[in-house]
Amino acid sequence: MSEIDADTQAARLGRLSGEAFSSAAPVSDETLDTLFGGGLRLYQKKQGYRFSIDSILVADFATIRSGNKVIDLGTGNGVVPLILAYWYPSILVTGVEIQRQMVDRAARNIRLNGYQDRIVIAQMDIASTVERFKPESFDAVVCNPPYRQASSGRLSLSREKQIARHEIKASLDDFVRAAAFLVKNKGCFACIQLGDRTVDLVFAMRSAGVEPKRLRTVHAFSDAKASMVLVEAVKGGQRGVDILPPLIIYDSAEKYSAELNEIAARPSGSL
Repeated sequence: MSEIDADTQAARLGRLSGEAFSSAAPVSDETLDTLFGGGLRLYQKKQGYRFSIDSILVADFATIRSGNKVIDLGTGNGVVPLILAYWYPSILVTGVEIQRQMVDRAARNIRLNGYQDRIVIAQMDIASTVERFKPESFDAVVCNPPYRQASSGRLSLSREKQIARHEIKASLDDFVRAAAFLVKNKGCFACIQLGDRTVDLVFAMRSAGVEPKRLRTVHAFSDAKASMVLVEAVKGGQRGVDILPPLIIYDSAEKYSAELNEIAARPSGSL
Protein backbone atom coordinates (compact mmCIF):
# COMPACT_ATOMS: atom_id res chain seq x y z
CA MET A 1 0.00 0.00 0.00
CA SER A 2 1.46 3.39 -0.95
CA GLU A 3 1.84 6.22 1.56
CA ILE A 4 -0.94 8.13 -0.19
CA ASP A 5 -3.21 5.11 0.08
CA ALA A 6 -2.27 4.67 3.72
CA ASP A 7 -3.13 8.27 4.51
CA THR A 8 -6.42 8.02 2.64
CA GLN A 9 -7.38 4.85 4.46
CA ALA A 10 -6.38 6.31 7.83
CA ALA A 11 -8.64 9.27 7.17
CA ARG A 12 -11.53 6.95 6.30
CA LEU A 13 -10.94 4.61 9.20
CA GLY A 14 -10.74 7.53 11.60
CA ARG A 15 -14.40 8.26 11.02
CA LEU A 16 -16.60 5.56 12.46
CA SER A 17 -20.35 5.59 12.06
CA GLY A 18 -22.21 8.47 13.66
CA GLU A 19 -23.18 6.67 16.84
CA ALA A 20 -19.54 5.87 17.54
CA PHE A 21 -17.53 8.89 16.39
CA SER A 22 -18.93 12.33 15.80
CA SER A 23 -17.62 15.87 15.76
CA ALA A 24 -18.69 18.70 18.05
CA ALA A 25 -18.04 22.44 17.80
CA PRO A 26 -14.35 23.31 17.25
CA VAL A 27 -12.29 25.00 19.95
CA SER A 28 -9.67 27.44 18.61
CA ASP A 29 -7.45 25.44 16.21
CA GLU A 30 -8.83 22.13 17.51
CA THR A 31 -11.90 19.99 17.16
CA LEU A 32 -13.75 18.35 20.02
CA ASP A 33 -14.60 14.81 18.97
CA THR A 34 -16.50 12.04 20.71
CA LEU A 35 -16.19 8.27 20.90
CA PHE A 36 -18.69 5.65 22.00
CA GLY A 37 -21.75 7.79 21.60
CA GLY A 38 -20.27 10.61 23.68
CA GLY A 39 -18.80 8.35 26.36
CA LEU A 40 -15.39 9.86 25.63
CA ARG A 41 -14.52 13.33 24.38
CA LEU A 42 -11.19 14.36 22.87
CA TYR A 43 -9.56 17.54 21.68
CA GLN A 44 -7.57 17.12 18.49
CA LYS A 45 -5.58 19.50 16.33
CA LYS A 46 -7.40 20.42 13.13
CA GLN A 47 -4.29 20.22 10.97
CA GLY A 48 -1.97 18.16 13.19
CA TYR A 49 -1.96 14.50 14.15
CA ARG A 50 -5.42 12.95 14.51
CA PHE A 51 -5.93 9.42 15.69
CA SER A 52 -7.52 6.82 13.44
CA ILE A 53 -9.23 3.52 14.03
CA ASP A 54 -5.79 1.93 14.53
CA SER A 55 -5.87 3.13 18.13
CA ILE A 56 -9.26 1.53 18.77
CA LEU A 57 -8.16 -1.73 17.16
CA VAL A 58 -5.01 -2.13 19.25
CA ALA A 59 -6.87 -1.21 22.44
CA ASP A 60 -9.50 -3.83 21.66
CA PHE A 61 -6.88 -6.44 20.72
CA ALA A 62 -4.72 -6.04 23.84
CA THR A 63 -5.10 -8.51 26.69
CA ILE A 64 -5.97 -6.39 29.73
CA ARG A 65 -6.96 -7.86 33.07
CA SER A 66 -8.67 -6.41 36.11
CA GLY A 67 -6.35 -4.27 38.22
CA ASN A 68 -3.58 -4.14 35.61
CA LYS A 69 -1.00 -1.39 35.35
CA VAL A 70 -0.74 -0.55 31.66
CA ILE A 71 1.59 1.73 29.68
CA ASP A 72 0.94 3.14 26.20
CA LEU A 73 4.10 4.04 24.28
CA GLY A 74 3.64 7.01 21.94
CA THR A 75 0.27 8.00 23.34
CA GLY A 76 -0.34 11.04 21.13
CA ASN A 77 -3.54 12.77 22.28
CA GLY A 78 -4.08 10.11 24.94
CA VAL A 79 -6.77 8.20 23.05
CA VAL A 80 -5.57 4.67 23.88
CA PRO A 81 -5.31 5.29 27.65
CA LEU A 82 -8.76 6.86 27.56
CA ILE A 83 -10.29 3.94 25.69
CA LEU A 84 -8.69 1.41 28.03
CA ALA A 85 -9.74 3.31 31.15
CA TYR A 86 -13.26 3.59 29.72
CA TRP A 87 -13.49 -0.15 29.07
CA TYR A 88 -11.63 -1.38 32.17
CA PRO A 89 -12.69 0.53 35.30
CA SER A 90 -10.09 -1.01 37.65
CA ILE A 91 -6.87 -0.42 35.69
CA LEU A 92 -4.25 2.33 35.90
CA VAL A 93 -2.72 3.65 32.67
CA THR A 94 0.42 5.64 31.89
CA GLY A 95 0.80 7.32 28.52
CA VAL A 96 4.26 8.27 27.23
CA GLU A 97 4.65 10.91 24.51
CA ILE A 98 7.64 12.93 23.32
CA GLN A 99 5.84 15.94 21.79
CA ARG A 100 5.09 18.66 24.32
CA GLN A 101 1.99 20.00 22.59
CA MET A 102 0.51 16.52 22.36
CA VAL A 103 1.33 15.83 26.01
CA ASP A 104 -0.54 19.00 26.97
CA ARG A 105 -3.50 18.02 24.79
CA ALA A 106 -3.54 14.50 26.20
CA ALA A 107 -3.52 15.88 29.74
CA ARG A 108 -6.45 18.14 28.87
CA ASN A 109 -8.29 15.16 27.43
CA ILE A 110 -7.73 13.20 30.63
CA ARG A 111 -9.16 16.07 32.69
CA LEU A 112 -12.02 16.56 30.23
CA ASN A 113 -13.12 12.97 30.80
CA GLY A 114 -12.45 12.93 34.55
CA TYR A 115 -9.77 10.23 34.54
CA GLN A 116 -7.07 12.14 36.44
CA ASP A 117 -7.01 9.49 39.18
CA ARG A 118 -6.43 6.62 36.73
CA ILE A 119 -4.35 8.00 33.84
CA VAL A 120 -0.95 9.71 33.96
CA ILE A 121 0.63 11.34 30.90
CA ALA A 122 4.43 11.67 30.90
CA GLN A 123 6.62 13.55 28.44
CA MET A 124 9.77 11.65 27.45
CA ASP A 125 11.35 9.93 24.51
CA ILE A 126 11.17 6.16 24.23
CA ALA A 127 14.82 5.71 25.17
CA SER A 128 14.23 7.50 28.48
CA THR A 129 11.61 5.00 29.63
CA VAL A 130 14.34 2.59 30.72
CA GLU A 131 15.72 5.32 32.99
CA ARG A 132 12.46 6.74 34.29
CA PHE A 133 10.68 3.46 35.06
CA LYS A 134 11.75 0.35 36.92
CA PRO A 135 12.11 -2.82 34.86
CA GLU A 136 9.03 -5.03 34.65
CA SER A 137 6.85 -2.38 36.30
CA PHE A 138 3.78 -2.86 34.07
CA ASP A 139 1.43 -5.78 33.55
CA ALA A 140 0.77 -4.86 29.92
CA VAL A 141 2.21 -2.59 27.24
CA VAL A 142 0.24 -1.19 24.29
CA CYS A 143 1.77 0.58 21.32
CA ASN A 144 0.62 2.25 18.10
CA PRO A 145 4.09 3.31 16.91
CA PRO A 146 5.13 5.38 13.90
CA TYR A 147 4.56 3.22 10.84
CA ARG A 148 7.15 4.49 8.41
CA GLN A 149 10.92 4.54 8.55
CA ALA A 150 12.35 8.06 8.47
CA SER A 151 13.35 7.80 4.80
CA SER A 152 10.22 5.96 3.64
CA GLY A 153 7.01 7.35 2.18
CA ARG A 154 5.63 10.86 1.88
CA LEU A 155 6.60 13.17 4.73
CA SER A 156 3.82 15.45 6.00
CA LEU A 157 4.34 19.19 6.18
CA SER A 158 3.12 19.05 9.78
CA ARG A 159 5.96 18.36 12.23
CA GLU A 160 3.44 16.84 14.63
CA LYS A 161 2.37 14.34 11.96
CA GLN A 162 5.96 13.69 10.87
CA ILE A 163 7.00 12.51 14.33
CA ALA A 164 3.79 10.55 14.87
CA ARG A 165 3.95 8.73 11.51
CA HIS A 166 7.68 8.35 10.83
CA GLU A 167 10.53 6.90 12.88
CA ILE A 168 12.15 10.31 13.38
CA LYS A 169 12.53 10.23 17.16
CA ALA A 170 12.52 6.45 17.70
CA SER A 171 12.51 3.32 15.57
CA LEU A 172 10.22 0.32 15.77
CA ASP A 173 13.08 -1.57 17.45
CA ASP A 174 13.32 1.19 20.08
CA PHE A 175 9.62 0.85 20.91
CA VAL A 176 9.82 -2.94 21.13
CA ARG A 177 12.94 -2.90 23.33
CA ALA A 178 11.30 -0.40 25.66
CA ALA A 179 8.18 -2.57 25.86
CA ALA A 180 10.29 -5.63 26.68
CA PHE A 181 12.00 -3.71 29.48
CA LEU A 182 8.78 -2.34 30.95
CA VAL A 183 6.51 -5.39 30.87
CA LYS A 184 6.69 -7.95 33.64
CA ASN A 185 7.62 -11.57 33.01
CA LYS A 186 4.68 -13.33 31.32
CA GLY A 187 3.09 -9.93 30.73
CA CYS A 188 1.59 -8.96 27.35
CA PHE A 189 2.73 -6.45 24.74
CA ALA A 190 0.21 -5.55 22.00
CA CYS A 191 1.22 -3.58 18.92
CA ILE A 192 -0.28 -2.57 15.57
CA GLN A 193 1.83 -2.02 12.47
CA LEU A 194 1.50 -1.82 8.70
CA GLY A 195 0.96 -5.17 7.06
CA ASP A 196 4.11 -4.88 4.98
CA ARG A 197 6.17 -4.51 8.17
CA THR A 198 4.88 -7.66 9.83
CA VAL A 199 8.28 -9.37 9.62
CA ASP A 200 10.00 -6.31 11.09
CA LEU A 201 7.64 -6.33 14.07
CA VAL A 202 7.78 -10.07 14.73
CA PHE A 203 11.58 -10.16 14.39
CA ALA A 204 11.98 -7.17 16.73
CA MET A 205 9.73 -8.79 19.32
CA ARG A 206 11.56 -12.11 19.34
CA SER A 207 14.94 -10.38 19.38
CA ALA A 208 13.89 -8.38 22.45
CA GLY A 209 12.68 -11.43 24.37
CA VAL A 210 8.95 -10.96 23.93
CA GLU A 211 7.54 -13.90 22.01
CA PRO A 212 4.72 -13.31 19.50
CA LYS A 213 1.71 -15.37 20.64
CA ARG A 214 -1.30 -13.89 18.81
CA LEU A 215 -1.40 -12.38 15.31
CA ARG A 216 -4.34 -10.94 13.42
CA THR A 217 -4.28 -9.26 10.03
CA VAL A 218 -6.54 -6.29 9.29
CA HIS A 219 -8.11 -5.92 5.83
CA ALA A 220 -10.16 -3.09 4.36
CA PHE A 221 -12.31 -5.66 2.53
CA SER A 222 -12.50 -9.44 2.66
CA ASP A 223 -10.73 -9.79 -0.68
CA ALA A 224 -8.07 -7.12 -0.01
CA LYS A 225 -4.55 -7.76 1.18
CA ALA A 226 -3.74 -6.96 4.80
CA SER A 227 -3.20 -3.26 5.36
CA MET A 228 -2.30 -3.65 9.05
CA VAL A 229 -1.34 -6.37 11.48
CA LEU A 230 -2.04 -6.74 15.19
CA VAL A 231 0.52 -8.76 17.16
CA GLU A 232 0.57 -9.56 20.86
CA ALA A 233 3.69 -10.97 22.47
CA VAL A 234 4.36 -12.42 25.92
CA LYS A 235 7.60 -11.76 27.76
CA GLY A 236 9.36 -15.04 28.32
CA GLY A 237 6.64 -16.88 26.41
CA GLN A 238 7.25 -20.17 24.64
CA ARG A 239 7.44 -20.29 20.86
CA GLY A 240 4.21 -20.81 18.96
CA VAL A 241 1.77 -18.22 17.63
CA ASP A 242 -2.00 -18.32 17.14
CA ILE A 243 -3.01 -16.89 13.76
CA LEU A 244 -6.49 -15.47 14.35
CA PRO A 245 -9.23 -14.94 11.75
CA PRO A 246 -8.74 -11.72 9.76
CA LEU A 247 -10.43 -8.54 10.89
CA ILE A 248 -12.44 -6.98 8.05
CA ILE A 249 -13.15 -3.24 8.19
CA TYR A 250 -15.80 -2.86 5.47
CA ASP A 251 -18.49 -5.17 4.15
CA SER A 252 -19.35 -5.50 0.46
CA ALA A 253 -21.59 -2.43 0.65
CA GLU A 254 -18.62 -0.36 1.89
CA LYS A 255 -20.21 0.02 5.30
CA TYR A 256 -18.40 -0.86 8.50
CA SER A 257 -18.48 -4.57 9.25
CA ALA A 258 -20.55 -6.01 12.07
CA GLU A 259 -17.41 -6.59 14.12
CA LEU A 260 -16.25 -3.00 13.70
CA ASN A 261 -19.63 -1.65 14.77
CA GLU A 262 -19.57 -4.00 17.75
CA ILE A 263 -16.18 -2.68 18.83
CA ALA A 264 -17.34 0.91 18.29
CA ALA A 265 -20.40 0.29 20.48
CA ARG A 266 -18.51 -1.49 23.27
CA PRO A 267 -19.81 -0.02 26.53
CA SER A 268 -17.87 1.43 29.45
CA GLY A 269 -16.82 -1.12 32.05
CA SER A 270 -17.53 -3.96 29.64
CA LEU A 271 -14.69 -6.02 31.11
